[in-house]
Amino acid sequence: MVAAPHTGPPRTRRRSGPARPSGRGPARAGRRPRAGRSAWAAFALLTAPTLIGLGAFKYVAIGWSFLLSLSDARGTIAPGRWVGLDNYLTLLSDRTFRASLGQILLFTAFIVPVTFAASLGLALLVHRIRRGRAVLRTAFLIPAAVSYVAASLLWKMSLFNGLPTGIANTVAGWFGMEAVPWLQTTSPPLYWVVLVTLRLWLQVGFYMVLFLAGLQGIPQDLYEAAALDGAKGLRLLRSITLPMLRNTSVAVLMLLFIAAFQAFDEFYNLFNSGLSGTGAAPVQTPLVHLYNTAMGSQDYGLGSAGAFVLTALIVGVTLIQGRFTGFGRKEG
Repeated sequence: MVAAPHTGPPRTRRRSGPARPSGRGPARAGRRPRAGRSAWAAFALLTAPTLIGLGAFKYVAIGWSFLLSLSDARGTIAPGRWVGLDNYLTLLSDRTFRASLGQILLFTAFIVPVTFAASLGLALLVHRIRRGRAVLRTAFLIPAAVSYVAASLLWKMSLFNGLPTGIANTVAGWFGMEAVPWLQTTSPPLYWVVLVTLRLWLQVGFYMVLFLAGLQGIPQDLYEAAALDGAKGLRLLRSITLPMLRNTSVAVLMLLFIAAFQAFDEFYNLFNSGLSGTGAAPVQTPLVHLYNTAMGSQDYGLGSAGAFVLTALIVGVTLIQGRFTGFGRKEG
């Protein structure tokens, strides 16, 4: 007897266990958290050395220095007897430190406008040159890569060494001038010639490049429209170039002020006379005075207090300058 064929719907086997998700959407959604965790893990792995280095050698050091400034830490870098603000009051009543502040203000008042004018003038000249501009830009920028210590020793031992065979005295001899000890002459203070020329040689090229970047960002259409109205020369400089360089000029001035208040290397290396240090130097900056206080007298509490006083002075001058120049203000 033959069974009749089955004409109903096909039978399906039942499978035990949870049903598999259909489509790719849920599978991708399940992989996203793992990909996100992997990305965060890679980010933490790559940034951990930098963050640990900054925390240990910068922020922890700043906090420790602040504790030292409030302690009587002489001959040790461990916080000693708590003295509060006595170190700050002692430092501000020190005539040598106040004299160094006056000298750095005098140095800043002279070197900032001179460097600004020289950098801007050099940038305007290089910008007008069509051929060889890259070569000139590189040539003027090379001194910015030279160490302040190396440049100071070059100025001290070769250019202005005070010997008749020195470069400065040799050039002066061509005009009938006698050889002079540049760094030791205090009346008139010829050592300022050494300091100013060294700082100009090191910095003018760097700020010239900043001004060149600003000049290249000025649209040529403005000059063409002004030329149609008959403007040229100084009128173009006053009406178009300087206004369009306002943001660059403010940034350069701010950098120049900060760099002037932080002057240390050239003053220390030019007037350092070996075992006697810079105690007999005709001019000292606040950083040089604080270095001698901390490293020479081993008074780390007073030196740390001076570092915070100088930092507050730099921040205050920067904020005042930003207030008057409108740095960071939106143009409307």
